[in-house]
Amino acid sequence: MFTAYKNLPDNSRVWVYQADRILTENEINVISEKAADFINQWTRHGDDLKGSFVIKYNQFLVLAVDESFNNVSGCSIDSSVRFIKEIENELEVDFMNKLNVTFKDNNSINVVKLSDFQKFAKEKKITAETIVFNNMVNTKAEFENQWELPAQESWHKRFLV
Repeated sequence: MFTAYKNLPDNSRVWVYQADRILTENEINVISEKAADFINQWTRHGDDLKGSFVIKYNQFLVLAVDESFNNVSGCSIDSSVRFIKEIENELEVDFMNKLNVTFKDNNSINVVKLSDFQKFAKEKKITAETIVFNNMVNTKAEFENQWELPAQESWHKRFLV
């Protein structure tokens, strides 16, 4: 059951999927339509899930579920992964590569391989103040408060010189 993202409680569970490139306006429209349809049919053992999505910076797709309404199950998580893979195939975009890391350079968002991120950190092109995206957040509150932050406040800090 689709609901507006802003109406989900702060403890709602989230999954952040990062595209390997900027999405076009047309692709965002396609994803938005398909995500709303998917969420309206998303269930846990036949029971509706109350969920939503948001697209940030034309590059991050965030799925969210209000687990106070119904908890997600392994099967419902698997169906969301299948949904993401269908989007990947249709739009020829990669949302699942966990070895890609994103950071801001001024106002632009950069997606690089983890090995390149480590190299940039050694070369001090990435510093403690560089804004990174912590896609490991688990709740809406964490997403809104701890997703976009300086590298020194994230798991990324282990790569800083």
